[in-house]
Amino acid sequence: MISHESLSRWQSALPFWASFLLVPLIWVTASLGGWWLILVPLSTWWAFAVLDRLTGLNLENADPDATDDDLRWYILLTRLWVPVQFLTLYGLIWYATRAGHLGTGERIALFFGMGVLSGTIGINYAHELMHQKGRFERWLGDILLAMVLYSHFRSEHLLVHHRYVGTPRDPVTARYNEGFHRFYPRVLRQCLRSAFRAEREKLVRRDLPWTDLANPFWRYWALQGGMLLLAVLVGRWGGLGLFLVQAGTAIWQLELVNYVEHYGLTRKHLANGKYEHVHPRHSWNAAHKASNWLLINLQRHSDHHYKPDRRFPLLQNHAEEAAPQLPYGYPVMTVAAMIPPLWRRVMNPRVRAWRRQYYPEITDWKPYNKARTPMPR
Repeated sequence: MISHESLSRWQSALPFWASFLLVPLIWVTASLGGWWLILVPLSTWWAFAVLDRLTGLNLENADPDATDDDLRWYILLTRLWVPVQFLTLYGLIWYATRAGHLGTGERIALFFGMGVLSGTIGINYAHELMHQKGRFERWLGDILLAMVLYSHFRSEHLLVHHRYVGTPRDPVTARYNEGFHRFYPRVLRQCLRSAFRAEREKLVRRDLPWTDLANPFWRYWALQGGMLLLAVLVGRWGGLGLFLVQAGTAIWQLELVNYVEHYGLTRKHLANGKYEHVHPRHSWNAAHKASNWLLINLQRHSDHHYKPDRRFPLLQNHAEEAAPQLPYGYPVMTVAAMIPPLWRRVMNPRVRAWRRQYYPEITDWKPYNKARTPMPR
């Protein structure tokens, strides 16, 4: 018999399982075709934006000292998503390449929706998994990232982004006044280079060449190659094309979120190339309840950078006096990011207010505003 305590834990975790509802939804849209195919993007972008309005903010915090046993329903969620996404992706490739009722445009639309799913949910869950200490969960994260051909995200995120966030050395920190359409190609180029350089430097410290098998890029390339090969085996060349549509869409979704998370926020430069420690004020925070269910508390990003080892249900919400607040959840803010004039109108005054609040002593922000390439380490 299930104890009251176990039932309570399951009930508290249940809203975060909402992402699994997208799996039967995408299969239904695939079987119907036509305009039904826009339901998955609409669900993640607009439905959860509406739900945010209805459910409001969640300002409560869980006990940060809870154990993994207390969190088993939350942990199962991220682990189970890996086989679910794998079967959904390759099942859809098999189905779409043989479905007579789907035209070429409909197949592309279907896999655009699949990319929204594997980017919004899959990469986000990979992010949670790769932050864990256990090798099993990190491998699960690698599998999810290989499905979108973005395996180097693990190295870049753990070795570069968390260390250099809010400084010119971090490609992912969007500079003040830098529109997303300039940010995106820059990040695609710089993140791959910075990730490879970070892994190469780790090997150099061990007197090993970059070609050593300890370099995780060999694992990244092998997993990605396996995913591409499987797409061809399941759906031939058409299946490969659909796989690439999905992967490209997922990467775009990830970088949209990256753009929002730190836009215009910088750490104070101290001296000798050093910067102040990372604080909650160096990430945008959002307490919107429904979108945090969908994104497993990713919007509590201020606490994630402050305490990167915390599992997602334990991430703390920081009030306005400790961290800058987004006016809306990520579903709305990522859409706004695609329209630079709108984005600047909404966010630039907030960045300037953030500067006045936390760094009134800095009068010249020009060196912080430049979208420079990462500085050598």
